Amino acid sequence: MPTLLIVEDDASLRRLYESEFTEDGYVVTAVSSGEEAMEKLRTSPPEAVVLDIRLTGGSGIEVLRKVCPVAPNIIFIMLTNHPDPQYRKICIESGASYFLDKSSEFEKVR
Repeated sequence: MPTLLIVEDDASLRRLYESEFTEDGYVVTAVSSGEEAMEKLRTSPPEAVVLDIRLTGGSGIEVLRKVCPVAPNIIFIMLTNHPDPQYRKICIESGASYFLDKSSEFEKVR
């Protein structure tokens, strides 16, 4: 079964994503901060990460910049309410495989 790490600081969205992907057959771990994500990525790297740009106490971009150079096989999917072109550019340049809008492209995560 594929492994997935969800990094989302909104508790209701985190639970929703966790439920949806678990039903789809993923082994899901969900965390709320970049710090927690870094710990999970270090101790038990998943096959893919669904990552929000803005996190409490940090950003998904920081996580990308730290992890992508040392773990290039992990698929990073930025899922954000901030689909601005400048964020897209920064995220893709920082190692994100995909950059998706939460409000209109959630189904593409699968």
